[in-house]
Amino acid sequence: MNIQRVKYKDIEQFPQIKINKNFKQNFFGSAPAPFIGRFGYPKVNIGFLSPQFTGDTSHYDSPRLWSQGNFGISQVANMRYGLVNSRKQWGIKDIYQGSFLNIIQEVGMAKHSAELEVALNKPPKLDLKAEKEIIPWGPASGVKTARITTNTKIDSRIEKVVDDIDLKAASGILTLYKKGFEENSLTKLISVGTLGLKKNRKLVPTRWSITAVDDTIGKNLIKEVKEFKTGEYQAYFGGGWGNYYLLLFFPEVWSYELFETYLELKANPWSKGGLAYSTDYEPYTGRKTYAEETAGGYYAARLAILEKMKELKRQGAVLALRFITPEYNIPLGVWVCREASRKSIQAQPLTFASEELLLNYARVFISKKFGFNLDLLLKESKLFKNKKNQRKLSDF
Repeated sequence: MNIQRVKYKDIEQFPQIKINKNFKQNFFGSAPAPFIGRFGYPKVNIGFLSPQFTGDTSHYDSPRLWSQGNFGISQVANMRYGLVNSRKQWGIKDIYQGSFLNIIQEVGMAKHSAELEVALNKPPKLDLKAEKEIIPWGPASGVKTARITTNTKIDSRIEKVVDDIDLKAASGILTLYKKGFEENSLTKLISVGTLGLKKNRKLVPTRWSITAVDDTIGKNLIKEVKEFKTGEYQAYFGGGWGNYYLLLFFPEVWSYELFETYLELKANPWSKGGLAYSTDYEPYTGRKTYAEETAGGYYAARLAILEKMKELKRQGAVLALRFITPEYNIPLGVWVCREASRKSIQAQPLTFASEELLLNYARVFISKKFGFNLDLLLKESKLFKNKKNQRKLSDF
């Protein structure tokens, strides 16, 4: 079997998705989310995403709801590709001036989708480009005029954090996360420049804010997890949207490694003539650089694993194995990694008496499930290579 290692930037994009739909130049819409671009940084496109009709469209921007409701790939895609990105260029530090930015920030903070009247410079046309990190949206066009037509409601807990200009962004994120706000809501707040010390506030591209939220929460959980006793040899399996995770837990101090394997060379556009994989790793002491190969998926899956460890009050070394099947034929964003790994970690685990039994089970299971030789990945694992030299909990 031919298997090659690839970096995130080397992965082929999905083919363009063609949807025939006529979009209006002027419309009333209900915006569930803002969007901050990254091209041209520090002067970027900022806008709001809205279908061209009114009513509560909060479910157009809620991965938690999609997961709980078992929304399918096409169901999510059909909603998202109907969202028009009404946008303007803006400097990332110009956050205290301009009525259009006020609209963007209000959309980002609103408890429910904001009602708007919009006039665009020209009719928007759908020209989709595949994205791995962010949730997709439909056509984009420059804004001529826009105004919010009804009063929007902001949750008092969000309002309190936003109004605190002496509270650091990380502290604001953690405060709201502990109160039950989903990661997507926190991403919106940081991207529209409404969190952090007043002098430091700025617009953050949506793509970057997704990982910033997952990483900030994850690092805080790691500090807590390191105080726990080590757990057991366990295996969890599950997933969704064509993404499946086998999570192997070892009774060691915290470390984490992710392998993402792209299956079915003909059907999967990520693969180039053979099976491909990406991998990133962190020891007990953590990473010092961004996870270049697996990108945002690394931090999203890590968050789900750490949440489970906190629930169990146990720490461990975790080998996370993600298998991406041809079922995942439309890119939906990094939320898929977060929610698919959560589905896996919520499954009933299998517990083993030894590492040998755990790994033998993993080999047989993956071979039967995907026809894949797991040893191709295990022999490349830094977690296994370093585990022999890993300090025990009693050493700390």
